Amino acid sequence: MANHAAPAPHDADADVQAMRRAIELAARGLGSTSPNPVVGCVITDAAGTVVGEGWHQRAGGPHAEVHALRAAGAAAHGGTAYVTLEPCNHTGRTGPCAQALIEAGVTRVVYAVPDPNPQASGGATTLREAGVKAEGGFLEAEAAAGNAAWLTAVRLGRPHVTWKYAASLDGRSAAADGSSRWITGPESRADVHRLRAEADAVLVGGGTLRADDPHLAVRGVDGATQPLRVAVDTRAGLRPTARVLDDAAPTLLVAGEDADTRHLPGVDLLRLPLHDGRIAVHDLLGALYARGVRSVLLEGGPTLAGAFLEAGAVDRVVGYLAPALLGSGPAALADAGITNIARAVRLHITEAVRVGTDLRITAVPEAVSTPTAPKEH
Repeated sequence: MANHAAPAPHDADADVQAMRRAIELAARGLGSTSPNPVVGCVITDAAGTVVGEGWHQRAGGPHAEVHALRAAGAAAHGGTAYVTLEPCNHTGRTGPCAQALIEAGVTRVVYAVPDPNPQASGGATTLREAGVKAEGGFLEAEAAAGNAAWLTAVRLGRPHVTWKYAASLDGRSAAADGSSRWITGPESRADVHRLRAEADAVLVGGGTLRADDPHLAVRGVDGATQPLRVAVDTRAGLRPTARVLDDAAPTLLVAGEDADTRHLPGVDLLRLPLHDGRIAVHDLLGALYARGVRSVLLEGGPTLAGAFLEAGAVDRVVGYLAPALLGSGPAALADAGITNIARAVRLHITEAVRVGTDLRITAVPEAVSTPTAPKEH
């Protein structure tokens, strides 16, 4: 057993402040750590002063604890580590973080989300056996919310899906003539690039590809990792000059098994079977999961959104509502298999904020909860 001095009494408010900072740090890894979770770590010295911070930046790279310990150096001895996920206990592509904390002389570890994976769990036990005070479940709900995409992906075996849409206040996604640029203001459009930067993949269907010729790459977000642009086009009617096929970000074309793709040489292609002329949502999500995608931003039109909702594959909704009325034109959501009010998908609103002149509403289906889950390495 390691020889550690007894930790000094700690301040509850300081604990909250340090863990919330760790949660903020973890969010910096959104979009670049898959298939791993996002994790943040803050280290304070024996006097409670922050001496090291870190977050998991990419899969296969050092974990958050290692970055924070490197920043803290000798000042970590006798200090406290605040981590958003229980420190891992096994050697994968990186070494066990629990052991690194012990060797640094940390006397107390506070973590938010426990890790029950038999391959990676046991970090808290290892810490306690070495004489380190380990406390779990601290601000667990807040930390789990920040890791919702990874936790959902591990629980369901498919990527977490956020459906993003923009609409007028009366729920129209375009005018009667099909024009839709721009329903929302420039601040909302800039905010969408933040959502893209936080996702592993951005997904649209053939209707949106033909009507809008979207680009889908991230712009205006410093240091962003470009998401995979997923173009779902059953007949592969995508034009070779489509903006989504430029070199600004990687692109995956998803088409039916018999689609003619000879006019698209060199395009990364995924062929999936058709069911009643459509690609099944869960076939698509399963294939993306197998490619390491853990979070998807669904930017498709009302038809594709309806298919995802009917399949029970929408985990979060982000709606940008513009203070405008159109009166006619396509609705933001098409048929989702809901035939009466009793089958309505009820949502829990988690946030409602002004973005420029628009209102951004974030909501999750009431049946969705954020589970704890094992780490992946």
